[in-house]
Amino acid sequence: MSAPDRALTIPVATIESALERALSEVALPDHLRAAVAYSLLGGGKRLRPLLAWWAAVAVGAPGESSLPGGVAVELVHAFSLVHDDLPAMDNDDLRRGKPTLHKHAGEAMAILAGDAMLNLAYQHLAMRAPAGIVGVLTRELALGTTGMIAGQVFDTLGGLPDGVDGVRALETIHLNKTGALIIAACRMGGILGLASRGIADGGPALAALSAYARDIGLMFQIVDDMIDVEQPVEHTGKRTRKDSDAGKLTYPGVLGIDTSRREVERLLASSRAALAPLGDAARPLAQLASALAVRTR
Repeated sequence: MSAPDRALTIPVATIESALERALSEVALPDHLRAAVAYSLLGGGKRLRPLLAWWAAVAVGAPGESSLPGGVAVELVHAFSLVHDDLPAMDNDDLRRGKPTLHKHAGEAMAILAGDAMLNLAYQHLAMRAPAGIVGVLTRELALGTTGMIAGQVFDTLGGLPDGVDGVRALETIHLNKTGALIIAACRMGGILGLASRGIADGGPALAALSAYARDIGLMFQIVDDMIDVEQPVEHTGKRTRKDSDAGKLTYPGVLGIDTSRREVERLLASSRAALAPLGDAARPLAQLASALAVRTR
């Protein structure tokens, strides 16, 4: 990892502490708390809270101001992974190099732990976000979560609008399934950062962050699809080639690897251009996009 990439992940230690604190401050049965901790605190890139952190920095605020949003969005992401892994969904037995939660603690506990994390996300916002913007943040998180669920339905159960196929179908699926929560993370970080500076109307800044997030959300999924084809399970820590084996639409399957790579390059350039109105403060977000474009896990 290059020095700039390492600098981008410096906030992860603070994010991890905030996640641990968020779980410790709520009343839960011990075995439910242990199940949530197994999934929530079990590693991961922490991409979404990192995006929230650097979005706050991009609007001129301390990264720490983003933490209520970053924690909430990571709780939703963790919930989604637990439920996606269930036998009724993707039926996975490996996540981040260890057994998935339903393999570790049983299906009933996995369902309930996912439910708990979804609820805890909103509870955390209510407890930790500035009172004046809790409603705005709740709306952003709800929109992102609903979009993510809709995308999972399109991907798993179908139901796309008539006449949508090929690349348009992929975009519809993944702008929801992956992109919606990434957009929420960037916007929530921006909203919290602006609020910490006493700025109530940050329309232009939020528009720039939204355009950036839309591009990297789609780019992230294309790279994910290529990793699923090109990398072994020993490297990724999860089962690979599962989407193509299940007959799902993937970017390499529709476009081929070479065209998929060119689309990654296009989206990377577009995402970086979207940040121009924010100036040098948005440089970490631009660097993060570049790192995401070449990731291998």
